[in-house]
Amino acid sequence: MTTAPWRDPALPAAARVDDLLSRMTLEEKTAQLYGVWVGADTDGDGVAPHQHDMTADYDWDELITRGLGQLTRSFGTAPVDPALGAQALARAQRRIAEASRFGIPAVAHEECLAGFTAWGATAYPVPLAWGATFDPGLVEEMAAHIGRDLASAGVHQGLAPVLDVVRDLRWGRVEETIGEDPYLVGTIGAAYVRGLESAGIVATLKHFAGYASSAGARNLAPVRAGVREFADVTLPPFEMALREGGARSVMAAYNEIDGLPASADPGLLTRLLRDEWGFTGTVVADYFGIGFLETLHKVAGTPAEAAHTALAAGIDVELPTLRCYGDALVEAVRAGAVDESLVDRAARRVLLQKCELGLLDEDWDPTPREAIDLDSAANRALARRLAEESVVLLANPDGLLPLAPDTRVAVVGPRADDPMAMLGCYSFPSHVGVQHPDKPVGIEIPTVLEALRTELPDAKVTYTQGCDTSDPDTSGFAEAVARAAEADVCLAVLGDRAGLFGRGTSGEGCDVADLNLPGAQGELLDALIATGVPVVLVLLTGRPYALGRWDGKVAATVQAFFPGEEGGPAVAGVLSGRVSPSGRLPVSVPRSPGGQPWTYLQPPLGLAGEVSSLDPTPLYPFGHGRSYTEFAWSGISAPDAEIPTDGSYAMEVTVTNTGDRAGAEVVQLYLHDPVAQVTRPDIRLIGYQRVELAPGESRRITFGFHADLSAFTGRAGSRIVEPGALELRLAASATDVRHTARLTLTGPERVLGQDRRLRCETEVTAVE
Repeated sequence: MTTAPWRDPALPAAARVDDLLSRMTLEEKTAQLYGVWVGADTDGDGVAPHQHDMTADYDWDELITRGLGQLTRSFGTAPVDPALGAQALARAQRRIAEASRFGIPAVAHEECLAGFTAWGATAYPVPLAWGATFDPGLVEEMAAHIGRDLASAGVHQGLAPVLDVVRDLRWGRVEETIGEDPYLVGTIGAAYVRGLESAGIVATLKHFAGYASSAGARNLAPVRAGVREFADVTLPPFEMALREGGARSVMAAYNEIDGLPASADPGLLTRLLRDEWGFTGTVVADYFGIGFLETLHKVAGTPAEAAHTALAAGIDVELPTLRCYGDALVEAVRAGAVDESLVDRAARRVLLQKCELGLLDEDWDPTPREAIDLDSAANRALARRLAEESVVLLANPDGLLPLAPDTRVAVVGPRADDPMAMLGCYSFPSHVGVQHPDKPVGIEIPTVLEALRTELPDAKVTYTQGCDTSDPDTSGFAEAVARAAEADVCLAVLGDRAGLFGRGTSGEGCDVADLNLPGAQGELLDALIATGVPVVLVLLTGRPYALGRWDGKVAATVQAFFPGEEGGPAVAGVLSGRVSPSGRLPVSVPRSPGGQPWTYLQPPLGLAGEVSSLDPTPLYPFGHGRSYTEFAWSGISAPDAEIPTDGSYAMEVTVTNTGDRAGAEVVQLYLHDPVAQVTRPDIRLIGYQRVELAPGESRRITFGFHADLSAFTGRAGSRIVEPGALELRLAASATDVRHTARLTLTGPERVLGQDRRLRCETEVTAVE
């Protein structure tokens, strides 16, 4: 085999793979289409429901004689020292290669939603916090660090980012999303992909598609999105991450839409993804998703039928472990029930990717090339920057914040002194570590209480928990009230505990019926406010909660979305004034707990009106966030104009920091379409620019609008640019509009293809 054409790196990858496929048996080809999850439970609950009944026993030594497509979560299944884990993975890869005729190793994949999900790896802020930064460049830098850490350990593929657009805040996985706006999700998500891919790691877009639109906010529930919502809200982030990020893998979603599961939909996974968008990478199943076609969706009667359905739709790889694409598929092909060309099609895609990764080369070597440090000083510094940029100051009406350095502070709340309050459900400590309570966490995670004592060494700081995160017990209220009454200011540090499948208040499978704060936390906040001592509400959550009940009653409100291992110092830095808050809301904060599902992307009938007694107007809108300094917007150049339906238009604004301290402003550009052939969101984000300014400093921002950005799915089902009136609104949030430019698009209606423009280009220049 060493002289076979498929081993020749000088040949084109397609020629190498064609030669290799011609030599492989059916069993060897199907072996490239599944992963194996070494160490996964087969008789207990494991990480997820159905894991035990979807994970079969197998003879490892016999199985790998055929080859192997993927190795599942060598680091993300149990705590393992990273250096020892890398060595063990290298040994496993050599064993796989030596056992089979062709000597091809497996693709090793891991979760990396908010950092490499491995023991001892940096826990970065969750994606919702990325959205709050409005800083794609910083997210790209973080992803490059994550990618290098994955590569150093011998991993090839990362299962991230999540590009689902939030549609109902009650959904448990809101923390994993980037926000409620497709443009924000797409630009931040594409940046993450670029960073991960820059390190040679295959980025995997998930969940394709519609997963976050589940009915009733229930995980894995049917989706009832219309075709226009699907086309104009759900799909654009994936298109942007493929075209601008270069992602090489896509994960099929669990959900069904109008009775058709995504994993069984050739219209989605083949005609749209490949034929229209030109995607050439691999499509992988979400964990057990192919088996679920049989056991949950009931569109297949056997594992073989599930395999046939998924292969025909376009899923190339069964993850996380073997159930449907093994012997059951081989027997179905031999019986004539499945065309072998479907196996060949998927195997070819898998092998082409392995060729790109160098796994078909004779000089392939899995030996780690450098010392492995998954929580380096550089990582922690980056995690700190990201956390600091993501903290949102929702309100500070009387200027109580920053805190005086010598003040008496009563810190109260279940999230104040718990390191886990910083972490989302896909961090290793929350996802896996909780099942190993005797094992150290593996990383240092300062709490808000610890960090505040460091930030304010001259302050008198007391602490009591007050209540649990989710327990209704109120027995700790008396002490909490007593501590608050003795202080100059009370910090109520409240929020979520991340977990999986009901083991937390936020996270996968932790969906909620309403948006009240969990447990007795709302009652605790009421009791603290009743003392008359100024209360600063600090929220460490995976979703926004309804805060209208306390509007005007708290002295200030600070929101952080699971800000990672450096989140404690970041939040404390905002409270002390060391950090000038600059985060902006990637999701609206509701006023009432039952006004869901609503995001800011509503057509006129979705807004407040006289036809309903329910008012969905948020307490704090999308894009909102306060600062400790002031910004002036001037020199706006945005005249009313006519442009053709394929034309461009430039808007300019100068932003000046008029305060006495450094800060960052986020200038946002929204589109309003007064009249269209189908109903449209009243406004939607089409551009933004974060700009950091020293006191007295100015920057001029230019937004390059193209008519393609006004496109939508029209009555005939095509994406069109329609002639007529438009408004472009420069704003500091979805409701804080600073200037409106009125445009008229002239000429014919245009039907757009796959070369349409996806983003508003921005330019920032210095002002003398």
